[in-house]
Amino acid sequence: MRIFGKVRHRPSASWRQATDRAFTLIGDGRYEDAGALLTRAADMEPWLSESWFNLALLHKFRHDWEQARAAGLRAVALLDRETGAPDWWNVGIAATALQDWPLARRAWQAYGLKVPGEGSPSGEPVGMALGSAAVRLSPEGEAEVVWGRRLDPARIEVLSIPLPSSGRRWGEVVLHDGVPHGERTTAAGAAYPVFDEIELWAPSPVPTWVVLLEAATEADRDALERLAADAGFAAEDWSSSVRLLCRTCSESRMPSDEGDGEHLDPHDHSEPGHPGPLGHRTAGSGSLWVPERECGIAAPAALVRGLLDGWVADSPDTREWRDLEEVC
Repeated sequence: MRIFGKVRHRPSASWRQATDRAFTLIGDGRYEDAGALLTRAADMEPWLSESWFNLALLHKFRHDWEQARAAGLRAVALLDRETGAPDWWNVGIAATALQDWPLARRAWQAYGLKVPGEGSPSGEPVGMALGSAAVRLSPEGEAEVVWGRRLDPARIEVLSIPLPSSGRRWGEVVLHDGVPHGERTTAAGAAYPVFDEIELWAPSPVPTWVVLLEAATEADRDALERLAADAGFAAEDWSSSVRLLCRTCSESRMPSDEGDGEHLDPHDHSEPGHPGPLGHRTAGSGSLWVPERECGIAAPAALVRGLLDGWVADSPDTREWRDLEEVC
C-alpha cells in the first residue's frame, strides 16, 4: 500500500491475532506468555514500528528497562512522523528509569516537548519544572493519590506524607506513566492530572511518624505544619487531609481543596467498593473543629520529638501530643 509516495505494509492476519491475544494475556498479568506472542509478531512483521512499540510497552509493564529501551529505539527508527509519537514517550520513560539522560532529552524533544539544558553534561538529569500534579501510588494495590512536584515528564517528587499502607515516604521520587488516570480540580478552575506510579525511582531517608495531637484550634495545627516546614521537613493533619474514594471516582475528575500550588489537600485513599456520599468528604471536614488530630510527620528520629516538644512549648495551654510511632 502506498501513502504519499511511501510504501506502507499492512500487518498480516496472523500478526493481528498474535498481538490481540498478547494484550489479552497482558490484561490477565501473564507477561511471559504475552512476551512470546509479541516476539513472534515482531519476527513476522519486523518492519512495523507497532511490533516494537508493543514489545517496548510489555517490557515497561515488566520494568525491564534495558529491553524497553532497545525495543523502543527500534520502534522510533521505523516511524513515519517526526514528532508526537507515543513511541518516543515510552523511550523517554525507559531512559529516565536507566538515568540515560542524553536519550531522555532526545526522546522528549522528539515527542515535541521543549527541554531546557540542551548541551548539558551527559550525567545531568533532565529538569523541566513542570509544576504540581498528583500521582497514584501502588495503582494495582491499595492505591493512594498524593500530591507532588513534576521534575520532568516521567518523575514526580512526593510532597504529601503518604499513609503507611502505600510503603512510600515524603520526599521520594517515583517514576510514573505518561497517560493520566483521573484529574483533580480546584474551585479556582485549575486542573491537575493524576498519573499512575510505575516504580520507586529514588527513596527518601526520612521516616514517617504518626502522632496524636491535641490542638485546640486550627491555628495550633497549622503552627506544627509550619514548624516542620521551617525545619526542612513536613507535617500533615491526616484527620483533615485524607479522604476515601472508590477506584472509579479516584480515576475520574474530582474536586480538591485549594492549596498553595505545591501541596494540595486532600489526597485520596482508594478502595474497590463505593463508600457512598460520606466517603467523598475530607476526613474530619465540617464546621466543628475536633481538637484530637491524627497527624503524619516526616522528620528524622533525632528531630521529631524536639519538633513536637517545641510546638507544645510555644502554647502549652492549647497543645499536647502523645503516642508517637514510626510507621514507614
